[in-house]
Amino acid sequence: MSDGMFRTVSGFKTGYDPNEVDDFFDHARTVYEKGPAGALAAKDVRGVAFDVVRGGYVTSAVDAALDRLEAAFVARSRAEFVAENGQQAWLTSLGEQARTLYGRLGRPDGDRFAPPEGRDQGYEPADVDALCHRLVAYFDKGAPLSAGEIRGATFRSRKGHNAYGEPAVDAFFARAVEVLLGVE
Repeated sequence: MSDGMFRTVSGFKTGYDPNEVDDFFDHARTVYEKGPAGALAAKDVRGVAFDVVRGGYVTSAVDAALDRLEAAFVARSRAEFVAENGQQAWLTSLGEQARTLYGRLGRPDGDRFAPPEGRDQGYEPADVDALCHRLVAYFDKGAPLSAGEIRGATFRSRKGHNAYGEPAVDAFFARAVEVLLGVE
């Protein structure tokens, strides 16, 4: 039974399953406060998914809490890494992670990602490429961009060989979020 961590939707609307959400946040709190370190990481928070049920939790509230939780795990990881290896090693590690993004960022518009498999839905390349341009400006010129902006980005749907496959795009931007959280 849910203990009511978040507001619920009204009537016949759907939201995240309260029991699943409560269980996850209880587990995350325990791991964060008592360890062991590494038992739950930022990528685990980013990858969690909940069933959608009638009368569930308001999804935007849970998603915002997940974003804050992910940032807390990144900050903890950074603090542990810096304590053990030093600030310069952390910056070097972040630089290496950022360089893994440059292979795709350097590709021409429309050719950054493979198309979706078969008849799968994809993303509109122009939308994805626009966010890639913002990442390049962030890395090369220090233009403002936050992990939250990347997380909140939406791309129009597109089918066919002129679309970008969703899994590769999602994985790429998840890595970008990790890099940006590492410096925020």
